[in-house]
Amino acid sequence: MRTFLLTALILLLSCHSTLNPDAPRVIIQTQAGDIEVELYPKQAPRTVAAFLSYVDSGLYKKCNFYRVLNEANQATGADPSELIQGGIWRTNRAEAVSLPGVPHETTQQTHILHTDGVISLARQAPGTATTEFFICVGDQPGFDYGGKNNPDGQGYAAFGKVVKGMEVVRAIYGLPEEDQSFTPPVPIKNIVRY
Repeated sequence: MRTFLLTALILLLSCHSTLNPDAPRVIIQTQAGDIEVELYPKQAPRTVAAFLSYVDSGLYKKCNFYRVLNEANQATGADPSELIQGGIWRTNRAEAVSLPGVPHETTQQTHILHTDGVISLARQAPGTATTEFFICVGDQPGFDYGGKNNPDGQGYAAFGKVVKGMEVVRAIYGLPEEDQSFTPPVPIKNIVRY
């Protein structure tokens, strides 16, 4: 029995030995499948802390991906963006607007660029981001500091990257939409720590 327990413990530890203790992971659980995201608290400490506080409090239980940007649904002449956006805006807007904004951490500070699979906080003005997030589909340099996709030039606060499940992200990205909104929104069962 003791040998069995020791073997089980070694196997358990070896399964997680490849995980970086400085990069916690979360699972975005959707009906289309799971999306595993690695977070970077050393580079984006305030953004990661806020996001994990929302995860730990259960705010993301029964929320959704509700927005998609693709080449076909944006104004001609603008730099096209490609992403899926989710959070509690459609399911718990009162809570979303009641939260204090997260101090803005630019890509110039964090060096986390908006490449394929990067997760970032959506916002209006710098410092207004809360629960709403997006995942890049393809590289999106216009979202970085100095990029053209935000008039203030401050970009968005990238804080992690999809490490497993980009096929799920792309499947969601390809779902029906109208005027940048998924029809219907794509349910997120929950977001939990891995």
